[in-house]
Amino acid sequence: MRIQLAQRTEADELLGRSPLALLVGMLLDQQIPMEWAFTGPHTISERLGHDLTAGEIASYDPEAFAALLAEKPAVHRYPKSMAGRVQQLAAYLVERYEGEPERIWADAADGKDLLKRLQDLPGYGKQKAQIFLALLGKQLGVRPPGWREAAGLYGEEGSHRSVADVTDPESLGKVRATKQEAKRAAKAK
Repeated sequence: MRIQLAQRTEADELLGRSPLALLVGMLLDQQIPMEWAFTGPHTISERLGHDLTAGEIASYDPEAFAALLAEKPAVHRYPKSMAGRVQQLAAYLVERYEGEPERIWADAADGKDLLKRLQDLPGYGKQKAQIFLALLGKQLGVRPPGWREAAGLYGEEGSHRSVADVTDPESLGKVRATKQEAKRAAKAK
């Protein structure tokens, strides 16, 4: 299965081959449309001239990196703030995983361990970590024992709750419909 979160071939190809790009896309996925967030890593890599590396991002001059993300079209609605978050994530990956994000899940003992590792990432709260865990399990075959349970509702088979369930334009529509229904139900309370 190939990743189709950005809904742009070249951006999705980067997400499929680069665990760092996928983590950065998930980090950017807040307060902007999902496709914009997951196109962000590709935009950054184009501006750098090559695929992302945690070491380069972590050591990049913060003001220059913020300017890189703010170039038109901006990578995020809040480019300066998100540039800082992306650099924090990259620095954490360099410090804890030698710049190799796939090590987060490669030797996780089980779903709970993997969830904890994801929650420890800068910018990843419980919900974002559960969604990313579900994405790993559903689309990338990363399935340590208990992964569905650790992912909570996002791990449910056949659900359409999050980016973990987006595999094509049709499933994207179903996820959006589920989110709109949840918002309507919350307003009705």
